Amino acid sequence: MPTVEFHGETVECESGARLRDVLLDAGLSPHNGPTAVSCHGLGTCGTCAVAIEGAVEPSEPARRERARLNFPPHSSESGLRLACQVRVTDDIVVRKGDGFWGQK
Repeated sequence: MPTVEFHGETVECESGARLRDVLLDAGLSPHNGPTAVSCHGLGTCGTCAVAIEGAVEPSEPARRERARLNFPPHSSESGLRLACQVRVTDDIVVRKGDGFWGQK
C-alpha cells in the first residue's frame, strides 16, 4: 500500500486512491482556510493545490487540471498539482504552501 506523508502525518491508502480523498479521510485537509469555495473534487477551484515529492511522479495533469493551474493565482511553472486530481500509486510526500490557494 502506498503511503502519503503530509504535515508530519503518514497515511496508508489503496493504490489509485485520489489524494484529496486520502487526506480528508485521515482528517487532514489539502485546503487553506474555509472550504466553502471548494469545488468538492471537480478540479475547478484550485484550493487543493499541493507540491508532491516522491520516487514516482504522479500522472500528467489532465486538461481540466492544466487549465486551472494556468489561471491566476496559479502558474503552470509552479509545479503544483491539484490533490483532487492526483491518484496515489506510490509513496509520496505532500507539501501545502501558504496563501489561500496554496500558491505561495
